[in-house]
Amino acid sequence: MGLLCKIAAMLGFGSSKKEEETPVEKPVEKTAAQPQVAKPTATPVVDGVKKYVLIGAGPASVRAAETLRKADPACVITMIGLEKESPYSRMALPYYLSGMIEDTGTHLRKTEGHFEGLNIDHVFAKVEKIDSEKQTVTTGSGDVYDYDKLMIATGSRPANCPFPGSDTTGVVNCWTLEDGREILDTIKPGSKVALLGAGFVASIIIEAMLKRGVDLTVMMGRTGKMVSRMMDDTAGEMIKSWCEAKGVTTIIPSTIKSIEPGPALKRDDDSLTEFDLIIVATGVYSNIEFLEGSGIETDQGIIVDEGLKTSVDNIYAAGDVAQGIDFSTGGLSVHAIQPTAVDHGRIAAVNMMGGSAAYKGSLCMNVLDTAGLVSTSFGSWGGVEGGETATLVDVDNYKYIRLNFKDDLLVGAITVGRTDFIGVMRGLIQSEVPLGDWKEKLTEDPTLLMNAYLAQSLDIAR
Repeated sequence: MGLLCKIAAMLGFGSSKKEEETPVEKPVEKTAAQPQVAKPTATPVVDGVKKYVLIGAGPASVRAAETLRKADPACVITMIGLEKESPYSRMALPYYLSGMIEDTGTHLRKTEGHFEGLNIDHVFAKVEKIDSEKQTVTTGSGDVYDYDKLMIATGSRPANCPFPGSDTTGVVNCWTLEDGREILDTIKPGSKVALLGAGFVASIIIEAMLKRGVDLTVMMGRTGKMVSRMMDDTAGEMIKSWCEAKGVTTIIPSTIKSIEPGPALKRDDDSLTEFDLIIVATGVYSNIEFLEGSGIETDQGIIVDEGLKTSVDNIYAAGDVAQGIDFSTGGLSVHAIQPTAVDHGRIAAVNMMGGSAAYKGSLCMNVLDTAGLVSTSFGSWGGVEGGETATLVDVDNYKYIRLNFKDDLLVGAITVGRTDFIGVMRGLIQSEVPLGDWKEKLTEDPTLLMNAYLAQSLDIAR
């Protein structure tokens, strides 16, 4: 795994769209609300001191809390997280699984007592209700926190497994640190492992499993290809072929009927294939169910404006749960990547304090390392209506470049087997630099991206 890709994955350059590699119905189960006795606000507050509550303890909330504290040493900051862990990066989990880091290496802040030192109250609880009129948040244990400003950064959760029997012993998700510990406690060299899913998360789990020396079987998505939500057919087929060359067995969802005790996969011919562990990575959904009745507008996530404000006064949303401006389309999208979450956290915090920061929109960007094969996609990677596309393919050597244009602008790109264009592609797309004559040159030879970037950037500078 190249250094650049390690950094990119650790930063969370994952799919900008919610992964859904197999047909999965959106969960609609609700837990009946239990009567709760309101308790006093956890932290006594002096009149006039601002109170900020952050729901979630991931990258968005950490950045928001630090931004708030730097600007206001006296404010009260409560960060409520479901997991009894120090805030950590989910995108670092594969590196923990592969043995490259310890579980503490996933932590977003490595200094012991970091949050206590900043007087940030990190509460372990599940938020059950938001009362926007009273401006209170109620947890499952009945604790009530009042707020002047609230930020929701509850992130995502794994989608339900599409097959009956997912509650069988030996079937796990790979979403939390606790999941990671369970996986490592179960596998050893030679263990038979089935990985259900072939999206971004699943693809980076593959390398960790191969490093551990397991006998790995991967279930493709419903398209029969890998990472179909962030790559075209050519790139997806290359990644699949690469994995198979590394010894990975691939199967398609239609060959699976159910999960049986063992654990085992019951196949379409009623035969059973037993495994030591089955890992489910079939997609994620935004954590928004608890917002029912809050008045906050939701769709795939929480609808936010350019200031990360929700439809309800004094409430903001950030990270994987926020459905905001898409740089490429101008529409609203959920961009579940860590750099977006960090940006969201900072901008939301500034606006919660009365500022006027604006988010210009998330760019779809994916940097993926699958067992040593690096692939990327940026912007409108599938092309745009009325646009043009230039490609360069070397199947035998697992190298591929696809450039998508609208007029003389680069609006999207895909690469496989090349890391030399990552910054250039992102720069050209985000800066919307007119390519002029370089468009035709790139159509003939897509490898001239760096030349085009330098030439056009210098022209603009002059």
